[in-house]
Amino acid sequence: MFRFLSSTVRFLMLLLLVALSTVAQAQKQAALPVGSRAIFTYDSVKLFVQVAGQGTPCLFVHGGPGAGSYSFEKLGGNRLEDKLQMVYLDQRGSGRSGSSRTKNYSMARIVQDMEELRQQLGLQKWVVMAHSFGGTIATAYAQKYPQRVQALVLVNSVLNPVASLDSMLAYGTSLLPAAARPAPSLPQMQRFGMVMGALQQLKLAGQLQFSHDSLAARAMRVSRAVPGNPEFAQQVFSGRLADYGQDYAPATAKLTMPTLVILGKDDRTTGATAATYQFPRKQVVTLPGKHNSFLEQPAQFRQAVVSFVQQLPR
Repeated sequence: MFRFLSSTVRFLMLLLLVALSTVAQAQKQAALPVGSRAIFTYDSVKLFVQVAGQGTPCLFVHGGPGAGSYSFEKLGGNRLEDKLQMVYLDQRGSGRSGSSRTKNYSMARIVQDMEELRQQLGLQKWVVMAHSFGGTIATAYAQKYPQRVQALVLVNSVLNPVASLDSMLAYGTSLLPAAARPAPSLPQMQRFGMVMGALQQLKLAGQLQFSHDSLAARAMRVSRAVPGNPEFAQQVFSGRLADYGQDYAPATAKLTMPTLVILGKDDRTTGATAATYQFPRKQVVTLPGKHNSFLEQPAQFRQAVVSFVQQLPR
């Protein structure tokens, strides 16, 4: 069709196409405004979101369940903000976010919250980074919306909550003197509650997830700096949300986005090994320490994440 147009018209059309392409590219790469904001989900739950830094957009998926994103932001995420534009989301019923009036805390709903956030921020894709229990949520999101995940970064992440609980119970029990250990014949959740209570009473709880008591104390101080919403955690631990007991490890074999897995050498919380994460395009970095590699090995954690992100296709 172009051959029937005058050279002037063809030139103007080419200029228009170039201009439109430039605008589209600029919109695609435009940085998000930094600062805190509230977004509302389709079912009217108010979610707290903090955007900080510059570079590749990266959603942080916190663990807990219900821990909120503040501790990671201040103890690990802030070291990445010169290379990544971090999007810290407090999940519904967690941290500084509101609760669901209908008590909808299903995995599908949490995943949909993340997708609605991406849409409201106007992002085509983002890196999804998760810590601890957040690994299950991040994997479920990547499973449903693989085209929206530029890459995954799983930091001391849980894929199988049942295996995680088993591992924590066994390790927590081993930290206790024999007289304080619950009878093996008791139900698992009862034993877990008794072990956690005994660890707290004997001031040994920090050893479960931290290599040093000073790190545990620092993490505790930061976590107490902002108010928290306990409802999501209460719903999960009530046992009424069966989908949070699912093993997501098998699903990873079909997720082809680049994935960085960061492990703690002595992490007894995840119930996982390097082989648990079956992503076809995975990189595994094992760091000294337990369950909070970003706090225990901050320089190595930053190096691993920045190096990985810089290798991603643009």
